[in-house]
Amino acid sequence: MANKVSTDKKEFAEALFMQGMPQNSIAEKVGVSANTVGKWVKDGCWGEKRAAMSNTRKSLQNELLSAIKDKIEELRDLDISKSATVVDQLVKLSATIERLDKEASAVDFIECFMAFGRWLEYQAETDLEITPEFRKLVNKYQNKYILEMLGSKL
Repeated sequence: MANKVSTDKKEFAEALFMQGMPQNSIAEKVGVSANTVGKWVKDGCWGEKRAAMSNTRKSLQNELLSAIKDKIEELRDLDISKSATVVDQLVKLSATIERLDKEASAVDFIECFMAFGRWLEYQAETDLEITPEFRKLVNKYQNKYILEMLGSKL
C-alpha cells in the first residue's frame, strides 16, 4: 500500500512539474522532501520532458518565421554584393521549417500519449478489462519510449 501511495505522489508531482510549478512548491504540496522531488526529476528526466513540451513545433516555426522576417529586412538594407550570406541564412531557415513540418518530435508523442491516456481512462469506466494496473503498464512503456526518444536526441 505504501508503494501505491508513493507512486501516486510521484505521478502527481510529475504533473505539477510539467505545469511549471517549482520543485520546492511541489514538495510542499505532495508532502515529500525537496530532495525526493529533485531525485524524481533527475531519474525521470522530467526537465527534458518539460523542455520538449515547451518547444512545440508551432512555437519553433513561429520563431523561425520571425527570424526570416528579420533577415528579409536586413536584406533590404544590404548592398547587393554582400547579400549572399543573408540569402544563405534564409535558405537554411526555410529548410529547417520544412523539416519541422515533416518530422514527428517527442512533443507529438507526448501529446498523443496524454490524449490516449485520457481516452483510456474514459474507456475504463465501462470496460472492466482496463484495470489501473493495465493503465500503469501502458503509462510505463509510453514514458520509456519518450525517454529513449529524448535520449537519442540529447
